[in-house]
Amino acid sequence: MSTTPSDPHGPDSADGTPPVCPRHPGRAAYVRCAVCRRPACLDCQRPGSAAGPVCVDCASGVVAGPAPTVAPAGAAASVPVRRRTGFAASPVTWILLAVTAVVYAAQWMTRDQASGVTEALWYAGLYTSPYGMEPWRMASYALVHDVSGPTHLLLNMLALWVIGRVLEPALGWWRFLALYVLSAVGGAVFALWVSDPLQPVVGASGAVYGMFAALFLLTRVRGGQVRSIAVLIGLNLVFSFLLPGVAWQVHVGGLLTGAVVAVVFSLAGGLRPGRARVPSVGAQAAGLVVVAAALAALTVLGAARVTVAGLLG
Repeated sequence: MSTTPSDPHGPDSADGTPPVCPRHPGRAAYVRCAVCRRPACLDCQRPGSAAGPVCVDCASGVVAGPAPTVAPAGAAASVPVRRRTGFAASPVTWILLAVTAVVYAAQWMTRDQASGVTEALWYAGLYTSPYGMEPWRMASYALVHDVSGPTHLLLNMLALWVIGRVLEPALGWWRFLALYVLSAVGGAVFALWVSDPLQPVVGASGAVYGMFAALFLLTRVRGGQVRSIAVLIGLNLVFSFLLPGVAWQVHVGGLLTGAVVAVVFSLAGGLRPGRARVPSVGAQAAGLVVVAAALAALTVLGAARVTVAGLLG
């Protein structure tokens, strides 16, 4: 279970939509330039001072002003960029929200059955062992939640909605989806190694923690303020260990995996300040394949540790 980060740099715009980067009208930008106070997305942030990051214009000494949406006089005409909001800006986020809600409704309708939707999708170490090989559960468990009450679902979906609207426009839909899925799988792998193989786990918390890690690292690479994100991650981890019935193993595994995926994007995608924004899709895809292969290898090694003696206690 996770909570959501607050926005220390200002609320959404007056119409309820998130602030948008002037240079990239389709991207939400919750960090503001320390000099001109305009919103700046991850691509447009540069290291500043103790006051926070600065935008590209202020970093280069250009006087900040409203970004033009049409060509200036004497220049070639250009088509104005339509501002993307809602589903168009973060489609994967909205699809994940919708699918998870539908799955939860199906869980609720089959909650009294001996083998309902929850039991069909949850994960336990047993399902990645020689005694019950169903590896798809390492991702499907992120779609099901505790049906004893809506709190588990609502907290995870609120975190997905808030963070996804920031990360998905910055990363792109396929990178964001890879981050989400691999973080969920990473949470399952960690649970395989340190949890009871008969103890099922449910929830999108592993994927959410992976998003937290990516938000922290990518903001840090851009010179943004990450103190509030670090505090939020720390508090959530503390609660994970203190509250009963919380699968802290999934949280830790998702956090670690999300951090690794974010490093792959940072190194292969030109996200560091001062570099041209020319993401190498091939390098990023290769890095993700390496991460997936490492998780598969850890799954095979972890499955070998599940024995009959261990299952019988």
